[in-house]
Amino acid sequence: MKYQVTIKSAYSVDEIEDYWTNEDYVQLLEKFDYPDASDADTASLKELLFMAISDFEPKEAAVIVLTYKLSEQLNEGQIQQISNDMFLDKVCEEYPEIGLHSKLFHVNQLLFKAYNGTFPNAKATIVKCSFAPLEEENVKELTKEDVLKLLSNGLSESTLIKRLFDQAMSQNAPFPEANDILWDLSTTDNINYTIITSEYWLNREDLIASEFEGVLEVVAEAE
Repeated sequence: MKYQVTIKSAYSVDEIEDYWTNEDYVQLLEKFDYPDASDADTASLKELLFMAISDFEPKEAAVIVLTYKLSEQLNEGQIQQISNDMFLDKVCEEYPEIGLHSKLFHVNQLLFKAYNGTFPNAKATIVKCSFAPLEEENVKELTKEDVLKLLSNGLSESTLIKRLFDQAMSQNAPFPEANDILWDLSTTDNINYTIITSEYWLNREDLIASEFEGVLEVVAEAE
């Protein structure tokens, strides 16, 4: 099936708004020994957390936030190792399990802002685009895998996704990694979409066309 793809905007951000909730801030404040966090003014929770974090050594703070966010996916030794590596590299881009990149990004940026630059600064990319099927009656909600395959014709050949997953991007082949590469995919009408991913995977310069056709092959069901 052919789609008309239009890139409306693409830009980088150093945090995803509303990722951290007030409940997250309250629980983290308690872990950083801030008294009566639940009674604090919600408008000031983030600032209070940054103040509480700054009373701790950066490595100790990294362990606390990593444990809060990733204790179900990582053991204590892995968390200790990441807390060391975070000072030297963008772990949220280089960690071998790409399914953890999103959470590591949010942890990294919280610490980056709390310590005013002690940790490396990572970026996310937000792309607003539309996918209009050339046969209108075939409008459907696209998956992350669908979206990446439809974007393929508008991406530079040097784009990391295309270099690592060329076959999956260009052929009718499974692409399970798409669910981790794209952190979030949202739409209200199944045509206009907002994509959030890491700048590591996709940045503005990777998008070499604003309008192009994409092809989405329908997988034939096995008899």
